[in-house]
Amino acid sequence: MSSSRRQFLTHAALGLAATAVPAAASTEAGSSPPPGAPPTFGAGPTVGPEVSAATFAEAEKLAQVHYTPAERAQAVGNWRESMAPFLERRTGPRKVALEPSLAPASQWSPAMGSTNVGPTRDRFVRSRATATPLPARDEDIAHAPVTQLSRWIESRVLSSERLTNIYLERLRRFDPQLRCVITLTPELALAQARRADAELAAGKYRGPLHGIPWGAKDLVDTAGIPTTYGAEPFRNRVPTADATVVERLHRAGAVLVAKLSLGALALNDIWFGGETKNPWCLEEGSSGSSAGPGSATAAGLVGFALGSETGGSIIAPSMRCGVTGLRPTFGRVPRTGAMTLCWSLDKLGPMARGVEDTLLVLSALTGPDAGDVASVPSRLDFDATAKVKGLRVGYVPAWMEQSPATEVDRAALETLRGQGLEPVEVSLPDWPYSSLQVITFAEAAAAFEDLTLSHGVDALTMQVPDAWPNLFRQARFLSAVDFVQADRLRRKMAAEMARVMSHVDVLLVPSLRDEMLTLTNFTGHPSLTVRTGFVDITRARSDWAPNPRRPLPSFAPPRRVPHGVTLIGRLFDEGTLGRVGIALERASGVADARPPAF
Repeated sequence: MSSSRRQFLTHAALGLAATAVPAAASTEAGSSPPPGAPPTFGAGPTVGPEVSAATFAEAEKLAQVHYTPAERAQAVGNWRESMAPFLERRTGPRKVALEPSLAPASQWSPAMGSTNVGPTRDRFVRSRATATPLPARDEDIAHAPVTQLSRWIESRVLSSERLTNIYLERLRRFDPQLRCVITLTPELALAQARRADAELAAGKYRGPLHGIPWGAKDLVDTAGIPTTYGAEPFRNRVPTADATVVERLHRAGAVLVAKLSLGALALNDIWFGGETKNPWCLEEGSSGSSAGPGSATAAGLVGFALGSETGGSIIAPSMRCGVTGLRPTFGRVPRTGAMTLCWSLDKLGPMARGVEDTLLVLSALTGPDAGDVASVPSRLDFDATAKVKGLRVGYVPAWMEQSPATEVDRAALETLRGQGLEPVEVSLPDWPYSSLQVITFAEAAAAFEDLTLSHGVDALTMQVPDAWPNLFRQARFLSAVDFVQADRLRRKMAAEMARVMSHVDVLLVPSLRDEMLTLTNFTGHPSLTVRTGFVDITRARSDWAPNPRRPLPSFAPPRRVPHGVTLIGRLFDEGTLGRVGIALERASGVADARPPAF
């Protein structure tokens, strides 16, 4: 997760309560009601351990509520008959196992019931092909964007097998420095590459991803190949079927060369193999949780990568590593066969070295799948050659002058103005956006309930206060009432976001601005993070809360590292987002820069 997410992990009010008192079955039986009497609350058998007024008094501190002595006494009087039985699903005697693939009955819909969301047609127009000669050096080929690699492969001046071997060699050579690979897949990759070359020779062209090597964040299942979630308890986990997105990329002819690292259970950038590094600054992590996809793509070790985001896990590593990250609208890309962190927040999306690359990948991934009940039909209307003049780009004036905004962010807004877009000032209410994180922590703790209660999380490398083990344990005491209220607040905030987006075509925001990072992940709006310049840093950056015992390295002279801004699009309108992103990318003129050591 990003540094902004670190703040809510350590500072957000969790709204804790004591509803999760352990309970066990009791043999005590109440008297039978007379015939015709309806069921009532608090009339069941007594279960669970004894509680006292002192128990409630202490729990009130967690929930930040206050009861009178009389109210506590009344609650204590029938707690074991009234509330403790509701825990039977977990505590027994009639325990019910919940399969990892089982989604909640309630589903988040970004459209909020509207049927007029997104484009009305499917269209995909690539940029015009140019006669660019194949470079003589392998490293120059490796750093080329998919748009160019695909033209060379289609014209057969470059074979998929040669390109795959280039990337496999680079993955082996540079992974000891970057720690971005969990599992290399050379046998599968070379078999897929040779098949792609044979199909191309026979005149069968599957499209722009045909023969392109890629890497997958190691939370999407790959049949017969370990999918570890970056976490010690799952390091020997080998699924029997491919995730839907993997299946679709195989169908598009893409070549899987590696399963890439992620922070354990999709948090930050430390996994059981160490900390994944930023190719531009090896003294710091690559940010997370899509740490490996960001690092490997920036270093030219894959043609593109697949990442995921719950609260910034595509945006943060894309910005730090200087790659382009596309977070699709919630529901556009199915998550069947991917690790669940939060059912109503998780999104899968591409990370690449160019804006058009991400749209090429998205076009292969989009569309519903029966295994993901939140996935929905949607259209993708994208034209890489279309003009952007006259489109409206919204921005929050105060945010452009405050941290974390930089001169690069302000310059990006002026760049878009110079491309003919109309800047439009927008505003958002001063609401407690971090209150929505009650949903994040409750869903995440539910997804890994068994691992937490069995103490499996104790095996994770990171056991600091802002890591999952502690957060999962704390979340056992979240109030169900506060969860519902956060869900209602989510709808209120989504309506506000709909109001803002009705006045603009895209928003431009500093990538890690807390309010927008949180808000748009909860509303489900798509985002595109694009490198538009460079900044100087005097100290390494970290996704983790400051630790005085582990100070971060300082730099003198400062280090020059890439910096990217983020565009927010309208729901299911990734096509417009891509058009504006391409204009910004071309006008900024920094897309071809690459880490000097790679």
